[in-house]
Amino acid sequence: MVTAYNIFLLFFSYLLGSIPTAVWIGKFFYKTDVREYGSGNAGATNVFRVLGKKAGIPVLLIDVMKGFVAVSLAHLSSFIVNSNNFINLELVLGIAALVGHIFPVFAQFRGGKGIATLLGIILAVHPYAAFISIGIFILVLIISSYVSLSSMISAISFPIVVIVIFKTTVPSLIIFSILIAIMVLITHQKNIERLLRREESKAKLIKKKKIEEVEV
Repeated sequence: MVTAYNIFLLFFSYLLGSIPTAVWIGKFFYKTDVREYGSGNAGATNVFRVLGKKAGIPVLLIDVMKGFVAVSLAHLSSFIVNSNNFINLELVLGIAALVGHIFPVFAQFRGGKGIATLLGIILAVHPYAAFISIGIFILVLIISSYVSLSSMISAISFPIVVIVIFKTTVPSLIIFSILIAIMVLITHQKNIERLLRREESKAKLIKKKKIEEVEV
């Protein structure tokens, strides 16, 4: 049921997702608009690449929280009949935050790809499936050192985990999980092209220290 209060929650979720963490932290603390450097993306990965981990870690955590909090707003709803309605509302609020992150009203509608916010959403909606997908992300990242490839494979694995492993029967959750995989592939089109050309940047997981040779 559509109520004025639920519409307010939907609008608030969009505004929450629209908080351009990468842009604001970059401009306020580093006098840098990350959208003008690196991949041009206002997301945590580009912040790590352009400004380093001191800026990247808070951006990542806040962007994840945006999705998680938006989904959690469903608990404040004035109309919940059954579990399916509750899950549907969670998904709608999460999607609103995701749209806000990708098209933020506070940053000229130039946002990020939504991976961190999407992580927050699935952590709130289906934490067990989310943790498995995170494990897959980490494994692929360790093997390949490509953040983009890790994101895509973990996103593709999410509907498989939800449908096959946890045998979910909620139609909206099944559709949402599949749409996640499709959306991540679409938003990573340029990354796919760079991967095929072998031009994609690798994440530096371990910094190599220079070893000075000492003559005896």
